[in-house]
Amino acid sequence: MTRQHTVIDGVDVYWEQGPAPMIATLTFGCGVRDESFRTLGVTHLIEHLAMSTLPRLHHEHNATVGIEVTRFFATGKPAQLVDFIAAVCEALSALPLSRIEKEAGVLTAEGSAVCHPTAGVLLARRYGIAGPGLAPWDGPGYDQLPAEAVTTHAAKFFTRGNAVLTLTGPPPEGLRLPLPDGPRMVHEPTPSLLTDGPQWLAEEVPCIGMSLRGPSVSPVDALGLQVLSHRLTEVARKEKGLSYGIDGDRANADPSTTDRFVWVDAREGQEAEVASILWNTARELATSGPTQEELDHELAGFREMVEDPRFVDGDLDEFARSVLLGEPYRSPAEWLEAIAAATPAHVAAALAESLRTALIVVPSEVRLELSDLDGKPVPLGGCATPEWQPQGRVFKPSLLARAMSAAARGARLHLTVDGVALIDGGDRHFVRFADVVGVLAQNGSRTVFGRSGCLVPVDSDLFAGIEPVIAAVDAHVDPGLVFPPSAFAS
Repeated sequence: MTRQHTVIDGVDVYWEQGPAPMIATLTFGCGVRDESFRTLGVTHLIEHLAMSTLPRLHHEHNATVGIEVTRFFATGKPAQLVDFIAAVCEALSALPLSRIEKEAGVLTAEGSAVCHPTAGVLLARRYGIAGPGLAPWDGPGYDQLPAEAVTTHAAKFFTRGNAVLTLTGPPPEGLRLPLPDGPRMVHEPTPSLLTDGPQWLAEEVPCIGMSLRGPSVSPVDALGLQVLSHRLTEVARKEKGLSYGIDGDRANADPSTTDRFVWVDAREGQEAEVASILWNTARELATSGPTQEELDHELAGFREMVEDPRFVDGDLDEFARSVLLGEPYRSPAEWLEAIAAATPAHVAAALAESLRTALIVVPSEVRLELSDLDGKPVPLGGCATPEWQPQGRVFKPSLLARAMSAAARGARLHLTVDGVALIDGGDRHFVRFADVVGVLAQNGSRTVFGRSGCLVPVDSDLFAGIEPVIAAVDAHVDPGLVFPPSAFAS
């Protein structure tokens, strides 16, 4: 049966017949990328506030907040789904703001993330603290979100125009979607901070990972990642015994561009070896392409997946994304046709293109020596280069700090004409006042967060005589970006 469309209470409703029990998914075109550093977590808080109003239910139901969309979904009898959808919509129309403090505590205890932490770090390095790059950050804390930010965000994004309901069966009798009025949101592209060449990164991550940027809907790019993952399994796990788990995901920066991720764990002490296997396997595929046998295997697997009657719900989710976010959509039949037409040369060319701006990340203590497709060394990325020297007034750690710590003896805080900088051994961090996304104010100190992902601690316990630096930060930064420490901070 083909997909059907209707409009109920101003909300687009799409349905296609699937196996029982019925699944209903209310999707909003809103996720973490629609927040700012100062309001980070507000979408998740809204989701929790809405779900907290529901009575005790005997059927499966839940909600999730991702980078691009937020979903409320349930499985059960048609009448149960009617009640669930109506209750969620009514809660979003009149959020229980009195529960903000309690739900802030619940969310802190939950400690969930919108993506794998390794993928989050890769997004933050590519996009900075904006859009999808917000994924790995905690922000000021759920208890630092004012009620006004919650109501403003809900009124902007959780509306009938910015929602799509999908059903694995015809709309049940009595279905209502009493959401507030509001338009469908247009999401501005998030510019990449990485403009040339591949880079490798040493960061606080649990495993090795790689980000490959390419078209948002591309069967050829998806094929390349699948073949890469299977080759990694054969080499890193089965042949060498260095790894156990290999997985992947994606995140969109705009309707036409996505980052595809693959991450792989490593036996302790073998991280550099596994990272080299990941990079060199990708290079080999980009140079020689997969075998036809590998492509045939992927085609058979995808055909088996889409022929499963339960695939209807997943396809409806993808269609809802396309409607809300303006992403291209291909039906399962179109995907099958495109995968069947893909050749080893097509996959090699797509991988070669994405490797030119690829990011690979390893745990902070690991060092790599990699070569790009042209045989040139892949540089270490991150913050400012060791050669960069800020110009401005210099502040040193106190005599006591220098006497107690060798690390403190090499640290220098700089107040420049347009920002603050920290030189700490070989590390360089610089935040321009114009690029500040948040300032943590605590005990006469400031921690300044920059759009690029750099942060500069202006710490009165470490540096002597820094009152002029604090005064400059307070004078140049919007007071709305300044926040106290969270009561839940460890």
